[in-house]
Amino acid sequence: MTLKRILVIAMALCLLVPAIAWGKVPGVTKKMVVVGISTPLSGGAALWGTTALGAKAWADYINSLGGVHGRKIKVIIMDDGYNPMRTVLNLKQMRGKIFAVVGLLGSAPNAAAKNFFPKYKIPLICPYANIRIFSKQPKKKRRYYFVTYPDYEDENELLANFAINKLGAKKIAHFYQNDDFGHMAKAGVAKALKAAGGKAKLVASVSYEFTERALATHALKLKASGADTVILTTSPIHSIIIVKTMAKVGYRPKVLTNFTVGDPIFFRLAGPAWEGIYISAAGNTGMPGSDASADRVARILLKFNPKLKGREYLAVFGAVSMMHFVEGLRNAGRKLTVNRLIKGLEKIRNWRPEGMGAPVTYKRNRHHGVNAARMSRALKGKVVPLVPGLKGYTIFKPRF
Repeated sequence: MTLKRILVIAMALCLLVPAIAWGKVPGVTKKMVVVGISTPLSGGAALWGTTALGAKAWADYINSLGGVHGRKIKVIIMDDGYNPMRTVLNLKQMRGKIFAVVGLLGSAPNAAAKNFFPKYKIPLICPYANIRIFSKQPKKKRRYYFVTYPDYEDENELLANFAINKLGAKKIAHFYQNDDFGHMAKAGVAKALKAAGGKAKLVASVSYEFTERALATHALKLKASGADTVILTTSPIHSIIIVKTMAKVGYRPKVLTNFTVGDPIFFRLAGPAWEGIYISAAGNTGMPGSDASADRVARILLKFNPKLKGREYLAVFGAVSMMHFVEGLRNAGRKLTVNRLIKGLEKIRNWRPEGMGAPVTYKRNRHHGVNAARMSRALKGKVVPLVPGLKGYTIFKPRF
């Protein structure tokens, strides 16, 4: 063999090796696609981790039907304890093994991990966090985020408007978590108060740290403010503690809170203090016990994971995120790549997953698929929409 021929073959092999490497999509085989989820399964936010279990149960259901285009969905779940550093570490450990991440939970964890997805070209589907984390990113990075979470500012503006215009609130206090979650809520409350033109005023703004558990001092501050209405922007454990503590010190104002604690399980965890609380239920999902479509989904989830009994709300919430991934896979076709999944998601128009929530639309320049909430109330063990059906949703403009 001549030297010239050897060089030609060597050059061809050099070109071939990258082509082979480029043709391999991490987390994808002919028979399987792998999804990663980092979520709190321990610590003060562990209840929220139920979303990951609901997502996996829905994937198991889809697998029982044969998967999508012949591929089964494998779900890897890792506990981060709501700790941003652990979230980032989890994602790094999953890199190379996963095709996409579904339902990443928490504003602080998402803020810490936001650059991971565009850097490694891994789609992030339906994260549960402050929308502004994603909307403020450069356009080329936003391509990898698909979000259906209500914007905290919009949602809390809705809560405050409802308190002022429907409940006749005159003195409002706000108890909030001292992070992006709470700060965006604070901005929404302020916006509503400004628009009210003096009909109501903010008499107390009290924050807490996520690591706190003793909230008696905070409850007394809220009581001393003389507020007739309190808006809570709190984690599950802090919601339970503060409403029980307020009741203990003899303070029973009207209470409004976010969809993040809209699970009927709070009747059991918080006791009688939870009765009558107003909740801005999320517009991207349904409410088991009030929506027939959500009840049907809950029954499916319980079949594949009976341990979700009593936690149906958050389980359905998580299942919806997996539904978005599945719909994207269906639209992407058999030849699965990241670009095809992104384009598959961008084909979704006016879609209600399993008939739940407000309609979702993604487009090339719109990756905030739905930004909606509906006012509801905790009554006799259920969270009941004040206005049934689609008319009950307040739909805000998408943020990006």
